[in-house]
Amino acid sequence: MIFRQLYDSVSGTYTYLLASRRGGEALILDPVLEKVERYLQLVHELDLRLVKAVDTHLHADHITGLGALRDRTHCITVMGEHTHADVVSMRVAEGDRIDIEGLRLDVLYTPGHTDDSYCFVLADRVFTGDTLLIRGTGRTDFQNGDARAQYDSIFNKLLRLPDETLIYPAHDYKGDTVSTIGEEKHFNPRLQVKSIEEYVDLMNNLKLSNPKMMDVAVPANMHVGLRQQEIARKGWALSAADAIALAGRSGVALIDLREKGEREKHGIIPGSLHAPYPDLQENIGTGGMLHELAVATGKRLIFYCAFGERSAMAVQAAQDAGFKSARHIEGGIDAWKKADGPLVRAQ
Repeated sequence: MIFRQLYDSVSGTYTYLLASRRGGEALILDPVLEKVERYLQLVHELDLRLVKAVDTHLHADHITGLGALRDRTHCITVMGEHTHADVVSMRVAEGDRIDIEGLRLDVLYTPGHTDDSYCFVLADRVFTGDTLLIRGTGRTDFQNGDARAQYDSIFNKLLRLPDETLIYPAHDYKGDTVSTIGEEKHFNPRLQVKSIEEYVDLMNNLKLSNPKMMDVAVPANMHVGLRQQEIARKGWALSAADAIALAGRSGVALIDLREKGEREKHGIIPGSLHAPYPDLQENIGTGGMLHELAVATGKRLIFYCAFGERSAMAVQAAQDAGFKSARHIEGGIDAWKKADGPLVRAQ
């Protein structure tokens, strides 16, 4: 496995780059905007293809690199379903998993530091965001933080992982890089409490100043979505209502770009074809499934995903490939549901 822990000294943020092998798919966790060029250089040097960029929560001390990485690499942006960000490509919930070639992250919902905090478990390690730090825990006094919820997240979820599980947090200000669940149980001073009330009292009396970047970072990080209105201005977007009217017509092919787990969880548009977004370039290239569908049958391709971000990137790529009738459903299946469009269970 390729594993890189990268550091931003200004915000004290750790960013993690993961891949199963050189030349394969890669995922990045908690990227910082100012470090995007460094990440892309490393991705290039290791001959990787960045397919997913993930934030553990809405950060208050730095501007996320999610949007910039999506714009540069067309990767899928991922956050938890409780995020306050306007649009990310994929939202995950507890029990879901984030897959790339050869690796799987299991999703834990761990509110407390913020109400949209998530941790991600990978085999022998857990990426704890700001929920559990090395010899500390994330503050709970802003962004709908809740010390009681954090106690539950830590004691009833994270500390139930095996003691040898490695802990990789999103921040550290002392120079520590890694710990274990067992170490933190024994040596983390905030975990030596005898009750939830004692923990709440401890966290409610930290009297910390706000992060320096908070007034800038939080609003910026809430608006990371791809500007779908740019696609609409080019005439390449369909409203959900317009798409519902076209569904089922012989000259139209609805293309579902979501992953298998999303389809199983949220349902599919009847009659749509599954062509996962990571395979898009292969599918629209000469000899690819969507290329043959459009050229051989003359069908009009209509892309959809969860919230319209992947499909917006897909319709741009299809237009660039010469499919001038291609469109996407603005707002994705989320908008389709709100418009009472029919759904069926994925087979």
